[in-house]
Amino acid sequence: MSLHENNAVARSQRQRDELAAHIITTCRMHGLYLAAAESLTGGLLADAFVRIPGASEVFLGSAVTYDIAAKASILHVDEYILDTAGAVDPRVAAQMAESTARLYERDDIRGRVFGLSTTGVAGPGPDGDKPAGMVYVGIYSPLEGAESGVASAHTVSYRLQLEGSREQVRLETVHHVLTYLEHALELTAARLQ
Repeated sequence: MSLHENNAVARSQRQRDELAAHIITTCRMHGLYLAAAESLTGGLLADAFVRIPGASEVFLGSAVTYDIAAKASILHVDEYILDTAGAVDPRVAAQMAESTARLYERDDIRGRVFGLSTTGVAGPGPDGDKPAGMVYVGIYSPLEGAESGVASAHTVSYRLQLEGSREQVRLETVHHVLTYLEHALELTAARLQ
């Protein structure tokens, strides 16, 4: 790796750390929690949070369901979708995000767990008809539609087409999840005030 690439990686890590720290602070202030289901990122999303002191107050855990069968057996992703569309699909990302929130939810924090997910093709080559760098991330917001004291959940899947090495695709995916989550938390926090 060149000096330029090393500097870019260090800058990106600082940005991810800043985003994760802001997210953790926002969650702590509003009694919100985080859980993840990772395929493409293989634990990097969890790492983004646990690098930050105090993460244990709001980050509940991450299920690394890299294997397609694990997505069905652990997260209860619809097997028909997995069989017909594969794991790299917006519906899979959405179901992974919703399921991980339920997986980590407890009675004392019910309805306050954000679910995050990553699934995609890191590369270097394609996976069947899915090109390298095709990624779907899911964000499950338990209180996204909260208005007038009435809460309703909302799930969004985002499609990304990223370029770079396998590691760059994985790290960029984490950055995008943190950015999307920060926005979702800001909307939710505004409604909770």
